[in-house]
Amino acid sequence: MTRIISNCFICFCAATLLFGFAASAGAQQPAEQTGDLTPPTPKDPRTRARVHTELGALYFQDGNLIVALEELTLAAAIDPEYALAFSTRGLVLYYVKELESAEKDFRRALSLDERNPEINNNYGWFLCQTDRAMESIQYFQRAYGNQMYQTPGSAYLNAGACHIKLGELDRAEDAIRRSLRLMPENPQARYYLGDIYYRRGNFDAARKQLMDMVDLVETQPEMLWLLLRIERRLGNRADAQSLTTQLRRKFPDSAEYQELLKGNYQ
Repeated sequence: MTRIISNCFICFCAATLLFGFAASAGAQQPAEQTGDLTPPTPKDPRTRARVHTELGALYFQDGNLIVALEELTLAAAIDPEYALAFSTRGLVLYYVKELESAEKDFRRALSLDERNPEINNNYGWFLCQTDRAMESIQYFQRAYGNQMYQTPGSAYLNAGACHIKLGELDRAEDAIRRSLRLMPENPQARYYLGDIYYRRGNFDAARKQLMDMVDLVETQPEMLWLLLRIERRLGNRADAQSLTTQLRRKFPDSAEYQELLKGNYQ
C-alpha cells in the first residue's frame, strides 16, 4: 500500500507544512505588544523567539534536524508562550521519532493558540502519520476553514492524503482538487490524485497524473513504484520493466523496492 507523505518527501513536506510560516508568524503580535504601536526591540523575547523559530523551520526544510531542534528549543526557552515554536518543534520531533515529545509540543502549542491554522494543520498532519487519521480531519478543517489562513492549500492537501488513508476516495479527491486550485503546480497533489485514480482502477488517468508530475519534481521511489504498478495494469511490460530497473538502481533500500521483491503490487 502506498505510504502517505513518506520521509522521501521530507524537504517538500516541510515546505508544504510550513509554507507561509513567516507571513503567519509576522502577522502575530507579541502578547505584551497588543495595542502598542511601538515596534519591538531586538531584545524583545517574542521577536527573538520568532527569529529562532524561523531559523529552525529553515533548517528543517534543509533536512538539518539537529540544528533545527536546537533553534526551536532555544525559541521555546526564550518565550515559553510562543505557540509556533512548539508546533514547529513538534514536526521536527516527529522526524527524529520522538513521538511522545512531539505530541506534547503540539498540545502545548494548541493550548497557547488553539485557533491558529498553521498549528492545526501541523497537528492534523502529525495525527495522520501516527495512525490517527480519523482524528486528524477536524484539525485540517479548522485550518482551511480559517479565513485568515494564507495557505489553505496545504491543509486541503494533507486532508486529502488522510482521506486516502481512510479509504474515503471521494472526499480525498475533493480535497486534493481544492488544493490544486490553490497550488496548481504542486507535485504531491498530483501524486495523490494519481493514487486515487489507481485505487479506483482508472489507470489511464492515473498514468497521466504521474507523467505530468515527472517534470515538476525529482524522481522519488513512491512515484516510480506507483507508475510501475500502473504500467503493469495497462499491460505495458517494457515500461514496467524499465521502471523496475530504475527503482532497483536508484532506490535499492527503499520500502517500495522491498514491496517489489515481495511481489506486493496492490
